[in-house]
Amino acid sequence: AFTDWNPTHFLDVAEMTMAVSIGYDWLFKKLFEDSRSIIREAIINKGLEPSLNNKYNWFLKASHNWNQVCNAGMIFGAFAIHESASVYCNNIIKRSIESVKLPMCEYSPSGAYPEGYAYWDYGTTFNILLIDVLEKIYNHDFGLRNVEGFMDTANYFEHMTAPSGNSFNYADCGKEYGLSPAMFWFAQKNNDPSLLWIEKDFLQKDQKERYLHNRYLPATLIWGAEIFNRTINPPTEKTWTGNGINPVALMRTSWTDPDAIYVGLKGGTASSNHAHMDAGSFIMEANGVRWAMDFGSQDYESLESRKLKIWTNTQDSERWKVFRYNNFAHNTPTVNGKLHNVNGKAEITSHTDRSGFMSATTDLTSIFANEVSSYKRGIAIVDDAYVVIKDEVIPLKNKETVLRWTMLTPANVEEIGKDNIKLTKDQKTLQLNVVCDLPVEMKTWSTQSPNDYDAPNPGTTLIGFECKVPPGRETNFDVFLLPGNTQAELHNTKPLTEWK
Repeated sequence: AFTDWNPTHFLDVAEMTMAVSIGYDWLFKKLFEDSRSIIREAIINKGLEPSLNNKYNWFLKASHNWNQVCNAGMIFGAFAIHESASVYCNNIIKRSIESVKLPMCEYSPSGAYPEGYAYWDYGTTFNILLIDVLEKIYNHDFGLRNVEGFMDTANYFEHMTAPSGNSFNYADCGKEYGLSPAMFWFAQKNNDPSLLWIEKDFLQKDQKERYLHNRYLPATLIWGAEIFNRTINPPTEKTWTGNGINPVALMRTSWTDPDAIYVGLKGGTASSNHAHMDAGSFIMEANGVRWAMDFGSQDYESLESRKLKIWTNTQDSERWKVFRYNNFAHNTPTVNGKLHNVNGKAEITSHTDRSGFMSATTDLTSIFANEVSSYKRGIAIVDDAYVVIKDEVIPLKNKETVLRWTMLTPANVEEIGKDNIKLTKDQKTLQLNVVCDLPVEMKTWSTQSPNDYDAPNPGTTLIGFECKVPPGRETNFDVFLLPGNTQAELHNTKPLTEWK
């Protein structure tokens, strides 16, 4: 009886169309004829028909989660009322099959989802719903499962979860974590129960109320029916690297030890949907503590209500005035106090998966356009015991370069030395040591913004250092993250070209 389903924000139309269509289909035999008529007309007039209006259907050309969600909703609506308008519905179904290939191509080449962990769960789940209903009705997926990278993306999602159970929450992703029914579909289709290692852990935790609020929850029973009784072992690989629009490298020392070391490194670009200026950023856990963290998202309404235009990614966008979105609040370098270049992109240039030296490197040069000649970063877990972050910088020949190295942490800063900082949290410790042939100034920065539109960030600190690099002087910075009483020989590690 609503006048409409809010077509100006078409995600609302899509989700309502899907929900009503499922109810209409599942309960069809129990509904009175007048109820069927009311529901059928609503699906057509408030769901499908607005999708034919160019004022609302821009999602058809989008390459992000809006396309996946909206096309899935339209396909469900078209199938629900197909017997009463077959030609009309067939056109919508064909249109959605072609349109959804746009965001599916974003998973190429290996499954890394550009919009991050939370939006993976949203966009990918609806994409699977779309494919699954096609297979149920036509016994055919129309080639969608063959789109490069899509069937590999479950590995990305599983490796994005750290030993703490929290995700690598880069971009506009909060601290969301928990059961993902989509993983049961991938485990079944890929015949790989190990993809459910994390999901098994979530199910064994006493979080029933949390999962009852998950609107995809019934799909867990549908997609997991053939796999629940199989043995679910941990994945065999401890590292995962994926290139694409926002490349990531993910590594851990164990899948079963809650105190394992975990590292995530992100490359990519600030020009993609929901992106932050976070190329080169990393997170790190050890001994059950997330020492290097990411703020993730800020509530959109808190910014939109202040009339901030946060949905453009141009260099001069108001988006970069938001503290959590720009590079100053991320675990990434800043050069000469400048914002990152939104047109730059950092690739993952190499990675290793040896147990004694798991590593990845990225080239950040284009992120600092016109500020340095070269900037490369590597991060490694050494001997399953500690982490080293190595930056290799070649400044311009005609001016001094001021480098700022930052790490965001929820830990307490216990003491600051000449080239080290000691952190404590939950009765655990971590030592940060810097090795460089130039003097560095160890520093902390407040995470409280003077802007009234920025979210408060209590219990967090930015730590790191600043260094003035002479013109043309090639410089290496090695930062050691030593958990607990770990000892390491502090010296310049081998060049990044040898991290292969």
